[in-house]
Amino acid sequence: MKKRVAILISGAGSNMEALVRAMARPGYPAEPVLVLSNRPGAGGLEKARALGVPTAVVDHRPFGEDRAAFEAALDEALRPARPDILCLAGFMRILTEGFIARWRGRMLNIHPSLLPRHRGLDTHARAIAAGDSQAGCTVHEVTAELDGGPILGQARLDIRPDDTPRTLAARILPLEHRLYPVVLERFARGERGRIELAVEE
Repeated sequence: MKKRVAILISGAGSNMEALVRAMARPGYPAEPVLVLSNRPGAGGLEKARALGVPTAVVDHRPFGEDRAAFEAALDEALRPARPDILCLAGFMRILTEGFIARWRGRMLNIHPSLLPRHRGLDTHARAIAAGDSQAGCTVHEVTAELDGGPILGQARLDIRPDDTPRTLAARILPLEHRLYPVVLERFARGERGRIELAVEE
């Protein structure tokens, strides 16, 4: 029986699209049941509808600093879809320990760095500034520790001498689109081992 997957987004939804297209492949052990955004104008909502996936919006702005109330509304929007797995795909809200606890062991995130290096934002600029030889992306389970959950997969590439944060981000994004579907497929089958995606440039 296929696992039911809800995908949370805030923007253009390119990783969401990669996940949805992967789940359409024969034999893939999961199916998309909802794409939810905290931004009503997120471009990914239109992409999801074009791909035939139901969408929902829970705008975070009316809740102000009341994160618990926002997350209660998230729960209410998610409940009818009955997801088994939540995939954060560019969802730009920090979730509380209470919400994370309800989804422990069932929530994934993709982060544009080689965790545990460069948790948080501005990862590409920080990797360059630190003189790192490599950069990449990581899919991990979500825990209460920011970007600190068990790592399930990584893909990496060499940082070029002429890379800027913009060029590095553009080179890493296709790796994200390859890595996330592979890790989700394994996760939906119950496989929790860490993988390294081979990259050829």
